[in-house]
Amino acid sequence: MSFTLATIETASGPHAAIVVGDRVIDIAAATGDAASASMLHVMANWAAMLPRLDALAATAQTTGLALADAHLLAPIANPGAIFCAGANYADHTAEMAARSGQPAPPDPHTLGLRSWHFIKTMHCITGPGATVIMQPRSKKVDWEAELAVVIGKTARNVSEADALDYVLGYTVANDLSARDLGHREGLPATSSFKTDWIAHKNWDGSCPLGPWITLARDVPNPHDLHMQLDVNGVVKQDSNTKHMIFNINEQIADLSRNFALHPGDIILTGTPAGVGAGRGEFLNKGDVVKIRIEKLGELVNTMA
Repeated sequence: MSFTLATIETASGPHAAIVVGDRVIDIAAATGDAASASMLHVMANWAAMLPRLDALAATAQTTGLALADAHLLAPIANPGAIFCAGANYADHTAEMAARSGQPAPPDPHTLGLRSWHFIKTMHCITGPGATVIMQPRSKKVDWEAELAVVIGKTARNVSEADALDYVLGYTVANDLSARDLGHREGLPATSSFKTDWIAHKNWDGSCPLGPWITLARDVPNPHDLHMQLDVNGVVKQDSNTKHMIFNINEQIADLSRNFALHPGDIILTGTPAGVGAGRGEFLNKGDVVKIRIEKLGELVNTMA
């Protein structure tokens, strides 16, 4: 029986769980294995855990908690790393170039380039339904709907052909961005000190994630998933993962050439056109942001 992976709040803290339809099972409570309260432990021991979880899923209707009564947290609260693909949809790169009065850039493949990433810290992660405190120094906090890839086993120097074998599953992410903090004022565009990725992309709560992890076995083609983001019910982004510039295989291969990826590491694969910066619109207190990705569910957060 199909299930997704989630983390729920319990009396003893966050616990890894499986979601089967409208039921939730606390893995540690159901198995008596206290270590399985940790999602990273479940992922690090995936080969042994999967048969047990499949068996648990078959009992969900008689042993599970109603999903409506569960408090879902971010499915992974403490990943070893969060890698974020920069400028990875052609329509998004075009809208950001237009914002600066520049022509759309060429496909980087034609220039012999590989994918590139920046990093968010685990302190940025927050869960579904959470209220996000926007970066207080920013007046231009922006949304970015993204497909998030969850690594399932150690990947080092993997080939593009084999890259998807290292994926445990997929979830929904919002790479919130403080657009007005990405460049330091008073410095020329050519300055080595002009760009500030930390202020631009990293503050507490700037990476909403969830609502759960859909297993890779249930997503036959992650490169053809409809994705949509709305703010207060108004659609802002409406695209498909097939429009990535560098696909998931390329990103995993490129990252794993530099260092090993480990179970629970997350790759945010880029955002399509429709971000606020391209429209001159930004988030305000009370705004409700909803992101839906086909097969993966809906991530909802309120800004404050």
